[in-house]
Amino acid sequence: MSDSADKDSKTEAPTQKRYTEAAEKGNVPFSREVTVFASTLGIYVYLLFYLPEGIAHLWETLRDLFDKPDQWRFDSGPDVVALFMRLAWDSSAIVFPAFILMAAFGVGSSIMQNLPSPVLERITPKLSRLSLVAGFNRIFGLPGLVEFGKSLFKVVIVGLIIVLALKSEFISSLDAMYADPSYLVSRLTSDVKTILIIILIASAMIGVADYFWTHHQWFTELKMTKEEIKEERKQSDGDPIIKQRQRSFARDLARKRMIAAIPRATLVIANPTHFAVALRYVREEDAAPIVLAKGQDLIALKIRETAERHGIPVFEDPPLARSMFAQVSVDSVIPPAFYKAVAELIQRVYASKNKNKRVN
Repeated sequence: MSDSADKDSKTEAPTQKRYTEAAEKGNVPFSREVTVFASTLGIYVYLLFYLPEGIAHLWETLRDLFDKPDQWRFDSGPDVVALFMRLAWDSSAIVFPAFILMAAFGVGSSIMQNLPSPVLERITPKLSRLSLVAGFNRIFGLPGLVEFGKSLFKVVIVGLIIVLALKSEFISSLDAMYADPSYLVSRLTSDVKTILIIILIASAMIGVADYFWTHHQWFTELKMTKEEIKEERKQSDGDPIIKQRQRSFARDLARKRMIAAIPRATLVIANPTHFAVALRYVREEDAAPIVLAKGQDLIALKIRETAERHGIPVFEDPPLARSMFAQVSVDSVIPPAFYKAVAELIQRVYASKNKNKRVN
């Protein structure tokens, strides 16, 4: 009941992180029926292009053995062993290519579905795999019923099609038993080709269906609940409380850095207590005034207090202070729209410094 409820609650598509974790654990979609189709195709390719030549070569060897027995020596045991080794070699030259093609096509189909990767977790013994309930669900659950349906189709449907296809040739096949051996081999090869074509078509149908079924089943197993999505997002984004503390700490560092930069300012523009903007302009260094610090309310008061303590001129211009606070950013030059107003204030600063120098 709990498993059913858990499956029903998995309504969200898997995230990329979920896909990555599944692949790292070796949990990837894989259709065995595609491999079966590829191996069957390998056998058919072997039967079509290689077997006739191999059988002809073996047939020549056997014909020489029976038609000209005097050319073979049977004087000792090694002679008999040599003969059997020759026959075994010629026979293996027919059989081995079939296994090689089956393996090559089967491995190739596996690689095309998913690149192989060693995953130790897949072969690590787990006591949970010995669960009778899990085994019962695998056998009698939906995946088990699908496997049973595929097996039934292979045995019953494909077998019935083969019988119907070869039924009309049954009598002629019996007559071929008394015909020339070469004709018997040719007839047998033809029947095997017919059977393989039927199996190949059936395997292709089952393979296509199983490919989409395994991908659908894999996608369904990876689905996530809304709580899992939230938890994963929280892990990727970080704990909100920690992030808030980090932002607060960053703001504190920025404030301290601004306050520490105020002694290098040329002037401060303030809206008596609500806004304050500290600017620096050195004709030989800067193309335009640079914003060293800006703040509102308590920070504005701190900027003004620090500026006054270091003897930096503070000009009260509420409209200009509000506009600059809203439009400028720290460590950047002021926009051209403020050039004229700020230039007048800087001119006053330089005029005041020159006056003080003359007095001194």
